[in-house]
Amino acid sequence: MELANINFLALIVAAIASFALGAVWYSPVLFGKAWQKTLGFTEEYLGKSNMALVFGSSFVLIFLMDFGLAIILQGHASRDVSAFSGFLYGLLIGIFFVATSYGINMIYQRRSFLLWAIDSGYQVLYLAMTGAILGAWR
Repeated sequence: MELANINFLALIVAAIASFALGAVWYSPVLFGKAWQKTLGFTEEYLGKSNMALVFGSSFVLIFLMDFGLAIILQGHASRDVSAFSGFLYGLLIGIFFVATSYGINMIYQRRSFLLWAIDSGYQVLYLAMTGAILGAWR
């Protein structure tokens, strides 16, 4: 494995795009209110958070996950990785590893299907998007 084959500019762009997708996904425009209600979070409770720590930590973890996907994509012997194949890798990893892992946790935590669908849906979509970005920008 050679990290020199990873396009770090594409990786940074993918992480920023993933973070931006999360901002929209968890906003009141899409699923923010349902997510908040499902978890029983009030505006007051959320307002007490250290948002710099929450967002900063989230970005670092998104970057690490995107970096892992970049390692998987650059590991191909052939250079036939494209936006579409990157999208498929991200989609399959999102569905078969992340969403299922979330599902197991939600079952044991007695969380709702709606919470699983919101959180897993974001992860699957963002990994597919990241795969497309990384695959296209080689």
